Amino acid sequence: MPKFIPVSEPTITGKEIEYVLKAVKSGWVSSLGEFITKFEEEFAKFVGTKFALTVSNGTAGLHLALVSCGIKEGDEVIVPDLTFIATANAVKYTGATPVFADIDKETWCISTEDIRKKITSRTKAIIPVHLYGHPADMDPILKIAKEYGLYVIEDCAEAHGAEYKGKKVGSIGHCGVFSFYGNKIITTGEGGMITTNDENLYERAKYLRDHAMIKERRYWHTEIGYNYRMTNMQAALGLAQLERAEEIIQKKREIFRWYQEGLKGLEGIRINPEKEWAKNVFWMVCLLIENFDEEKRDNFMKNLRERGIDTRPFFYPCSMMPMYRKDGFENPVSYEIYRKGVNLPSSYNLEKEDITYICNEIKTQLYK
Repeated sequence: MPKFIPVSEPTITGKEIEYVLKAVKSGWVSSLGEFITKFEEEFAKFVGTKFALTVSNGTAGLHLALVSCGIKEGDEVIVPDLTFIATANAVKYTGATPVFADIDKETWCISTEDIRKKITSRTKAIIPVHLYGHPADMDPILKIAKEYGLYVIEDCAEAHGAEYKGKKVGSIGHCGVFSFYGNKIITTGEGGMITTNDENLYERAKYLRDHAMIKERRYWHTEIGYNYRMTNMQAALGLAQLERAEEIIQKKREIFRWYQEGLKGLEGIRINPEKEWAKNVFWMVCLLIENFDEEKRDNFMKNLRERGIDTRPFFYPCSMMPMYRKDGFENPVSYEIYRKGVNLPSSYNLEKEDITYICNEIKTQLYK
């Protein structure tokens, strides 16, 4: 049996260990400490926003951003159908309804044409997701949002450092939300960040994050808030990761180039796009196989796993899930793409010989 190659794994160096140990030794192990402040300050600089706010995870960040924008029961929020379920669930947490827009066939991000079709008098916000590391086409989205008076909350969970027309994601809409889960480009184990240039939105989110306790009177709470804080230990890990962010992103882009070389010339397949206006950070290297359905895809993944290569399927469309399913509803591009998509090993720790082996096994499985 060949060595096992996972889809993802974190990259931890002596710097991360040093910073976390310092946080532990300081005694500030909960939601106060120097690393919280430093991580927020440096992440705001990294993204290019005035403010950044640490949160306990990306899902909490989405919920907190929505609540801070005033999204409530009876409202509608347009989200892409092809995304991790957290995007839709965070909308439901507010009492609002997620409305599923189809995706663009080239970028796999939300379709601006379909956003227009899904707007109603109850629409209050759009959440474009920068899927698998590629930015959504933000200018048309911002134009629609301005026309209808909508908030734009960028879901940047998979796209740390990705750029749209030279601007980093998370700095383009009213706010951005990042995840630092263990498989992300930058990790804190669990954790997340809200980024924004809007001081009122930032202050509102900061207030609600800590049980809505007012500054002037300790343990006095004027409304229902949340415990969505990050720990100082997590922030220490995150700061060390952030200081290596460009190195990590460069390696991710190099891994993608190795896949490009190894899979060049194969008919009936596509790998991640990168539009001329985008910088893709290739959180996951993705393989789209034109003649596949779910059964063929799953057999392909099973055969690769037997050769020591871990893979995972694309996300299911949110509208397929039992709690969101409506009879007869189907976004055709989302439903087509998920059946054909496979995420390949994309870890920072991969070397060229690993990618060569994976590409050779892909060819064997496709053409045997």
